[in-house]
Amino acid sequence: MNPKATKILGLLGIFLIVSGISYFLFDYFLPSDSGGFLKSASLKQSDTIDKNTQVESNKPELYPGPKTEACPLNGQLYTKEEKEIWSTRRPLMVMIENHQDSRPQSGLQTADIVYEAVAEGGITRFMGVFYCGQVAGAEANKYDVGPVRSARTYFLDLASEYSDYPLYNHVGGANCSAATPGGPCTTAKKAQAIEQISAYGWTNKGTWGDLSQFSLPYKVCRREPDRTGQERATEHTMYCSTKELWNIAAARGLTNITQAKNNTAWDKNYRSWLFKQADQASASPTATKITFDFWPGYKDYTVVWNYDSVNNNYIRTNGTSVQSDFNTNKPLTVKNVVIQLVKESRSIDEHMHNLYDVVGSGTGVLIQNGQKIDITWSKTNRVSRTIYKDKSGKEVNFVPGNIWIELLPTTATVSYN
Repeated sequence: MNPKATKILGLLGIFLIVSGISYFLFDYFLPSDSGGFLKSASLKQSDTIDKNTQVESNKPELYPGPKTEACPLNGQLYTKEEKEIWSTRRPLMVMIENHQDSRPQSGLQTADIVYEAVAEGGITRFMGVFYCGQVAGAEANKYDVGPVRSARTYFLDLASEYSDYPLYNHVGGANCSAATPGGPCTTAKKAQAIEQISAYGWTNKGTWGDLSQFSLPYKVCRREPDRTGQERATEHTMYCSTKELWNIAAARGLTNITQAKNNTAWDKNYRSWLFKQADQASASPTATKITFDFWPGYKDYTVVWNYDSVNNNYIRTNGTSVQSDFNTNKPLTVKNVVIQLVKESRSIDEHMHNLYDVVGSGTGVLIQNGQKIDITWSKTNRVSRTIYKDKSGKEVNFVPGNIWIELLPTTATVSYN
């Protein structure tokens, strides 16, 4: 064969091989963009909001049909098709930050339950529990939750309520750090979240429910510095795909069952709350505006829950603005707000780690239907369920729908109007 032709054919072959590899990498590592999400991420925030709002309003319901199936986490009714999907999974916990530069966050509205507590320096952090409400959102297969941040020990105690080996998504966490390489550990043992995750068996083969971003491929979690239309610092840019997180868990043998534990169901010992409270606005509301600070003086993290009697839910304000979900550009709303007063231990080591005693007992308030109800709470051990009771000692009933649990120090002041 002519040497020149041979050279051309060789170069053509290399081009085809490189093109094939590139196609494979993009196809494998990038989730689909069925909603135009990736394209809109680089737009200005105002443009993105307008576009997303229009898409949301014109979008047909993904799972239409009669809603007859109750979710074990939030009591809300869904279709049989949705139940068929969540029944193949186990609950997924995602650590979502609440620094000013992380707002608006993605995915909080579709969480069945959200926990909020201070992570450090008066800045709060959320742990969203995703199971039933996220079915439709996860089907879009986009980076639908975030920004994802690091683990804290008290959130591990709460995550342990949701499975024998819960799915726990985070970016690193408090660990046995040292002031100098090779030096002694400078993190208090009680705050060592990464070591505790390992001790609980969440990183073992067959029970690997820990979904640290450091062990996940780009297809599952990635950084999006201009997601909101404004450039953000690196620590505020990690977003993950709930669908891909569930896929990773399934590949590890953790679906609705734990394969390594003789196909034990995740909810074998799960204790559901009660959901018999009617979704009905009170004719004489006693809690139309709930206001509190986690730490006095940190006004950027002041929370206000305003009662919307028309829709019989509460709208969240954080700092001075109504807080929205970036995925929908709609305000965050909730059917039930629990204010759980817990013992706080501040700055227990040189890294300024805090602790909150969520195992034990205490007092609090349940807010629903425009009403304020004094309650008590108790949690026997790490893996047991937190139980809420009214003053008569009866377990409370939640309104079917999402629940926010605000973990406030016992010294916090809460105003109810």
